[in-house]
Amino acid sequence: MLLAATAVAGAPVALAQPDADLPQAPSAVAAASQSTKLAMETRQVEGAQPLRVGNLMVERARTGALPLTLDDAVNRGFAHNLQLQLASQTEQAIQGQILGVFYNLVPNMRATAYTRTQEINLAAMGFKPSSLAGFGFSPETFPTIVKVDTTAAQLSADQVLFNLPDLYLYLAAKKAGTVVQMNTLNVRGNVVQSVASQYLAALADEAQIANAQALVTADEEVLRQATLAHDAGVGTNIDVIRARVQLQSEQQALVRAQNTFAKDKIALNRLIGLPAEQELELTDTVPYAELAELPLEQAKAIAYTRRKDLLALEAELEVEERAHKAAKFERLPSVSFNGFYGVLGETRGLYHGVFSAQGVMKIPIFEEARFRGEEQSTAAQVSGLRRQIESLKTTIDAQIRTSMLDVQSSAELVKVARSNVELATQALADTREQFTAGVTDNLPVTQAQAVLAGAQSRLIATEYQYNVAKLGLARNTGVVEINYKQYLGR
Repeated sequence: MLLAATAVAGAPVALAQPDADLPQAPSAVAAASQSTKLAMETRQVEGAQPLRVGNLMVERARTGALPLTLDDAVNRGFAHNLQLQLASQTEQAIQGQILGVFYNLVPNMRATAYTRTQEINLAAMGFKPSSLAGFGFSPETFPTIVKVDTTAAQLSADQVLFNLPDLYLYLAAKKAGTVVQMNTLNVRGNVVQSVASQYLAALADEAQIANAQALVTADEEVLRQATLAHDAGVGTNIDVIRARVQLQSEQQALVRAQNTFAKDKIALNRLIGLPAEQELELTDTVPYAELAELPLEQAKAIAYTRRKDLLALEAELEVEERAHKAAKFERLPSVSFNGFYGVLGETRGLYHGVFSAQGVMKIPIFEEARFRGEEQSTAAQVSGLRRQIESLKTTIDAQIRTSMLDVQSSAELVKVARSNVELATQALADTREQFTAGVTDNLPVTQAQAVLAGAQSRLIATEYQYNVAKLGLARNTGVVEINYKQYLGR
């Protein structure tokens, strides 16, 4: 429903009543009071304990900025990453399954004891005392209702003596634990790469802010000099306007850099399990160190032995191969032993030893269809995993080649960017001397400042790209979780 109202100067404007079916807009006063109440309830203090929300521990924000190194950020990422926590629970579940399979192979001993009282109706069971008369017994001496108190204690044992399928299933379960461990380490590598990259991005943002602030300070000085020259009658108004425009442009760049830095810190807080409002003080500086050239074949050899996703697939292949052998050996007979020894007797009478011992051989008959089905199924899994391993090796080769190209190109870009900054700095110094001496106006100064700003921004971006490329190479060779500092040159 559209309402139009015309207001005459000095006349009150009638406000339309809101539709009853529409939700009311939130009141600013109510929102403010609610925010105040929430702030009072969740007021954070230095060293506050984590807040529990259900089964989740949420770390509270600290007052002031939290000093944070790259190592601290990575360790916090390990401690608060949900995938790592779930992987730890998966490892526990696998260990439980391994123990369950192992139970089928070890001797199983049980101790039991009982005492019971029962009353038996012999007549109801078909016993007739009169039938004993022919044997010289008086029927009256045999009651038909008998009460018996018995007590027994025994120790029983079960042992599998020969069962190849169970043995290979146990070995497969143990190897499944290796699969889970490799997947957990793979997640740790992802955490290191993501946290380190985000930390480096925040460091690059800080450098951009510092450069933008320096340019703003320089532009303020240029504007001051242009204004003094104009007031003294030796400068033109266009110089003042040009200097003011350049200053405002750099102020805009500073605001954008500050906004990017704030958002990247929020993203970093999210990765390391800190509240979004937590202020950070990044204590490390932007790392820069040239990476020693690594031969391609050596890098591939390292990756084939260190890449956790490849190792997980190879371990999974062993799991399926053992499961395939278990299915193949199901045709063989199995041999087991079970028995018990104990005492049994009347509760207040005479006890006597009792025992039982037997060996069991089970030979499967008429189960060939099931055996063949399970064998073909596991054989298909083995074949598929082998293809996946070969495909992943090809992918690793391509990833390493790409990472090496990224590292080489970004290293060259950093060298060129550093040279451009030096040249742009020298050019700006020369143009400022000319402007101060009155040889020229401030247009060349403005242009030189813009060139320097672009050169500094590109240098920061290329250094960030170089560090990220080195992290990518470490990730693709499978050593990022332990050697990320060496690759960054820290």
